[in-house]
Amino acid sequence: MSDHTPAPELWSTIDALSEWLDTNRPVEGREGLLLRILKLSEEVGEVSEAVIGATGQNPRKGVTHTWGDVEAELCDVVITALMALRTLTPEAREVFGGHLERVRERSLTSPG
Repeated sequence: MSDHTPAPELWSTIDALSEWLDTNRPVEGREGLLLRILKLSEEVGEVSEAVIGATGQNPRKGVTHTWGDVEAELCDVVITALMALRTLTPEAREVFGGHLERVRERSLTSPG
């Protein structure tokens, strides 16, 4: 069992990161919003790169990543998606919570 530090509170951290990013972003307005959403594609690509690297699927490079790298990249995807949602709406917590509840209901309460 590995030692893990306690996770920071999710939504207060997303809010703080959003404020930090708002004060440090080079592009504002609609373009800035679209770029934050596009950042998600970049992060997903990094997950793919890490999986390929962890499995050694590129014979020229061999094993270049660990499964820990894959975990970290997946976390980056989640953070980036939440940041994009938070940029789109200040009610990101409620939007996400409502959507998660609908997915839970549809998946865990349906037969089969």
